[in-house]
Amino acid sequence: MFQNLIPMTRKQLFKHVISKFQETMPVAETELKYGSPYELLVAVILSAQCTDKRVNMITPQFFGRFPTVELLAGASQDEVFDLIRSCSYPNNKSKHLIGMAQALVGKYGGEVPGAVEELMKLPGVGRKTANVIASVVFKLPALAVDTHVFRVSERIGLTQNAKNPLDAEKQLICYIPESQRAIAHHWLILHGRYVCTARSPKCSVCQFTEWCDYYLSIDS
Repeated sequence: MFQNLIPMTRKQLFKHVISKFQETMPVAETELKYGSPYELLVAVILSAQCTDKRVNMITPQFFGRFPTVELLAGASQDEVFDLIRSCSYPNNKSKHLIGMAQALVGKYGGEVPGAVEELMKLPGVGRKTANVIASVVFKLPALAVDTHVFRVSERIGLTQNAKNPLDAEKQLICYIPESQRAIAHHWLILHGRYVCTARSPKCSVCQFTEWCDYYLSIDS
């Protein structure tokens, strides 16, 4: 039976996990395909409760029809719905995409703002989406917490009894240096997507079993 025999502080755990990610995943980026801040914003809105693979199937035709935020701002809901109908919640997302585009044109001169607080004023943009845009596009030290990040962080023990994504974010940024927050988001997402899956996590190939609270609990 495997047991972690070396007591470890939370700070030490973060140091070990970050070091291992740096070693095994030196490059970690979003799997969403985009060519501009506007395109990434659309893609992230579409990705809510939808796979990146599905979003990447939708966006080429979408941006062929709406290559600029101005064109999207003038679109009808039916036009947008027809292009995104294969993703989750297409009716709500159609409204959000058009509202987002109209807000960008009306309040920001058609440009995507970089501040998280400003991004969150846009229809369909919550804190997770805002943090993704801030970190990926504007290279700000923001850490987006989606379902993968929330699950993986709790299982490993990086977060402890986090009540919600914001609580998890606050715990994570206490220990992850600003310079590593953007890539840490992608490390945790990719680990959750391909190894620490929601159902039947692949513990046999995981690099963190030595320190993982979840693994130690099921292996005890």
